[in-house]
Amino acid sequence: MAKHTVVTMPGDGIGNQVLPEALRVLKAVGFDADYIHADIGWECWRNEGNALPQHTIDLLSKHKLGLFGAITSKPNKEAQTELKPELRDKKFVYYSPIVTMRQKFNLDICMRPCISFTGNPLNYIRKRTDGRFEEPQIDTTVFRQNTEGMYAGVEWTNPPENVRSALSTHPKFKHFASTPGPDLAVSLRIITRPAAKRIVTAAFECAKRRGFNGVTICEKPNVVRETSGMMEETAKEVAKSYSGIALWSTNIDAQLMWLNKNPEDYNVIVASNLFGDILSDAFAGLVGGLGFAASGNIGDDVAVFEPTHGSAPKYAELNPPIVNPIAMILSAAMMLDHVAEGAKAEHIRKAIAEVVKEGKVRTYDMMRIPGGAKSISQGAASTNQMTDAILEKLK
Repeated sequence: MAKHTVVTMPGDGIGNQVLPEALRVLKAVGFDADYIHADIGWECWRNEGNALPQHTIDLLSKHKLGLFGAITSKPNKEAQTELKPELRDKKFVYYSPIVTMRQKFNLDICMRPCISFTGNPLNYIRKRTDGRFEEPQIDTTVFRQNTEGMYAGVEWTNPPENVRSALSTHPKFKHFASTPGPDLAVSLRIITRPAAKRIVTAAFECAKRRGFNGVTICEKPNVVRETSGMMEETAKEVAKSYSGIALWSTNIDAQLMWLNKNPEDYNVIVASNLFGDILSDAFAGLVGGLGFAASGNIGDDVAVFEPTHGSAPKYAELNPPIVNPIAMILSAAMMLDHVAEGAKAEHIRKAIAEVVKEGKVRTYDMMRIPGGAKSISQGAASTNQMTDAILEKLK
């Protein structure tokens, strides 16, 4: 019997291409696991009216560990048109399955490491005052609160009268009082103190473990006073328990400017859901883009690891596949860290670093050429060839 059981959810599009590559790498490092396939994503929605089927929920509930590829996600009105005809009058509502999964299992801690690999032509560089260029080493982990904030899903277009009446008790709502219901859309940003404390504590624990001297709370408390205010207030309270680790505070808009000036100064950043999503994508752009962006969604009992890229349907039918599998492989390495197989995880990361530094094998994104059927003929490595190069370094 294997030591671990992993629920594999390739999902849509290129998720079906990159997840098998990660499994090849996990096998090569001797990870002792059984893998159970589970359905998720667009075809489940079209055929069942539910993008996260109950049998997938049951498997995750039982085995507690998942690897996820990518999903296609569309606005609800467009999603309705793609349901099977016999399902269209049953009032199904499309919800992102990964957001639903996070909320169902309270995967409230999202870790998104953004680390530059030496030799990656996509890395951030800057010009020095003497006219020369330098490439700072970026080693940043964004801790994103994963279940609340703007992603809580409490929203309306044409809010019901009881909601509108409640909103009208706030003096700032007077400006919208005369707006007709069908012209009014409302999304609530919800922050709870216990969830804020968990994500901030996770950030400080990471800084402590890695030997970093500070954590940055990135919000907008001067404008979004109540919710960002609670995040910052909670961060100040948690910081009291971590002597020797400073707490710095930045506004989301200013932070996006500073990360393009001195990104190496920020090792651990913590933010609410939407701001954390924006920050992690911005930092990913400095270390190679979404082809290098891994993440972990971690709760008390269940953990699911995934690349942060989408399903890229325009590339899904290409043969051979051309997409970069590194983000998926790095996500698998994060899973190994989570189950106390850190030596295997580090072996994988070192192999990736060697391939990137050597520069002989590069997918189309690393070559800065358009993705498509012609990219292979222009010298780009296929998805499988990139994995083969990593496997060679693992020997």
